[in-house]
Amino acid sequence: MNELTKNSDTDTYHEHARITLRRLMPVFERQLSNTEEEVRETFLERVSTHWPRLFSLLFQLYGHRYDFFYHLEQLAIELSQTYLERPQRLKERDKQREYDPTWFMSNEIVGGAMYVGLFTENLQSLRENISYFKELGITYVHLMPLFEEREGESDGGYAIKDYRSVNPELGTLDDLREVAQAFQEQGILLVLDFVFNHTSDEHLWAKKAQSGDPEFQDFYYIFPDRTIPNQYEEHLREIFPTVRRGNFSWHNGMKKWVWTTFNSYQWDLKYANPSVFRAMLGEMFFLANVGVDVLRLDAVAFIWKKMGTNCENLPEAHLLIQAFNAAVRIATPGLIFKSEAIVHPRDVLSYVSPEECHLSYNPLLMAMLWEALATRKVHLLHESVSRKFSIPQNTMWCNYLRCHDDIGWTFDNDDAWRIGIDPEGHRDFLNRFYTGDFEGSFARGVPFQYNPDTGDMRISGTLASLAGLEQAIDAEDGLLQDMAIKRIVLLNSLIMSMGGVPLLYLGEEWGVLNDYDYIHDPRKSEDSRWIHRSTMRWDYIEGLDMEDSLQGRIYRHIQRLIHLRKEHTAFFGAAIDVFYSGNEHVFAFIRNNMGAQIVVLANFSEEPQEVSGNVIRSHAIGRFFYDIFTEEEISTAKPIPLGPYQFRWLERR
Repeated sequence: MNELTKNSDTDTYHEHARITLRRLMPVFERQLSNTEEEVRETFLERVSTHWPRLFSLLFQLYGHRYDFFYHLEQLAIELSQTYLERPQRLKERDKQREYDPTWFMSNEIVGGAMYVGLFTENLQSLRENISYFKELGITYVHLMPLFEEREGESDGGYAIKDYRSVNPELGTLDDLREVAQAFQEQGILLVLDFVFNHTSDEHLWAKKAQSGDPEFQDFYYIFPDRTIPNQYEEHLREIFPTVRRGNFSWHNGMKKWVWTTFNSYQWDLKYANPSVFRAMLGEMFFLANVGVDVLRLDAVAFIWKKMGTNCENLPEAHLLIQAFNAAVRIATPGLIFKSEAIVHPRDVLSYVSPEECHLSYNPLLMAMLWEALATRKVHLLHESVSRKFSIPQNTMWCNYLRCHDDIGWTFDNDDAWRIGIDPEGHRDFLNRFYTGDFEGSFARGVPFQYNPDTGDMRISGTLASLAGLEQAIDAEDGLLQDMAIKRIVLLNSLIMSMGGVPLLYLGEEWGVLNDYDYIHDPRKSEDSRWIHRSTMRWDYIEGLDMEDSLQGRIYRHIQRLIHLRKEHTAFFGAAIDVFYSGNEHVFAFIRNNMGAQIVVLANFSEEPQEVSGNVIRSHAIGRFFYDIFTEEEISTAKPIPLGPYQFRWLERR
């Protein structure tokens, strides 16, 4: 970074941006010369509004390079072409969302995630299942990686061979466009992954690098020997230690070392090269024009490398994502980002802002809900949420219980120490509890990526198996089955009522259990996360109306939670007011919006509990409430009872 970069203030950046924009305006105007005046004015107005921020970010990243202006000129062409190629229906949607910047904060948005090939046959048959989403109440569908992937192992589709080609087993790009249009017509948001930290070793760029092309070898971190990799390794942690030790892989064809944070076939991209930024922006714009509403930015913490650091959550990583965001605001402003940062809670928060990622996974809440379920106490949940849940205005959490990935215990050690919990000992307890290696555990999880050097381990398993349903079914115990269902519904009630977009991993809504057959597939057998990536059992779905079926009982409860959430505007947005219930087993918070108020109480114990009416009155307005789930009138003149694993959604009367 040169002296101008280090010493410039915001006004100086803006002045350079204005000068550069004047030089580039002929480029923009030439690209739009054959368009209608209204179309041209809309685009140029966005350029004028967002170019100063985009320029400032790119100048901080690449302003020291001799070819900086060349890259800006090429970027101007890319922005213009993306806008011109954008379908009219998406341009109309862009305008609507610019007028309503809180469109994604609605309480009517409820998400579901799945692998297309596990949920149904292909993209064409997915369109036929839109009625299932509508019946359940899903309005946001995340299709896990569906692009052409490398042969053999592919890290669940996250080793992408071609960002512009759909996996042939799932269909074609035209099929995806038709799904996007059908979703839009039915009021369903389309969410796709943008795997931008790495490509597979079979991507065209990687193939060209392997052939010796110096231009594309500079797209990756490639080294002739271990000298520099060893210097980096002094500060790096291992992400998949059971797969490969270290962060670099030897490529026998090139006789060189390649940076591969995750698997040896996933090559980390070198964003210090502005050509990589432009190339990946082109892939992002392509997906935006297919009709995507939200891009999940995969592995955001790892995208920038710097010697002497752990190469996670670096300032340049934030500048890079913000630059992508600013470019999107110009060409495809109806698109927003969701960050996937499974790191320390404070670092998770750092990616959340309207200038970076409007949405973010909430791994802390996920982990703390499972922690409270194991301990039957809400101290750490209360402490963590009180300190780490608040996010900037016009942003949202994605609150989830399970996803395609593992469970990691990423709570803040300081929060644990503050309430007298030894964090490392507690993580060991949680790992033993959820793998069934603790007396009295109801869970049937399995280990993921145990590191013998650090003792670190994560957990794989479905929601139902971790909550005790698998154990209860094996024991043929009706009481245990009832308790497991209560746990499942309790946890879902919290992601539905906490501030943010609730996200189901589809199959959870009817209690899918662990699938142990993954060990028979050579492409999956070394990755225990496949235990909870189950095939959709449509034969079970057909029996959901049966009063006594376990699947039906779970489904109907979750369906009702979704519909109640949509009916009550108190659940709009991300803000919550957490308060101590006075009972160590009961988590409590309030949702307020535009005069609507709902008090949420959640009992994490298998024993009946109660909360003093005085506590409720001291935090919520009013003396009389109505439980919208149980349809009971509740008075705070006496203690409020909660049965085993019961929750209450108390609407002020």
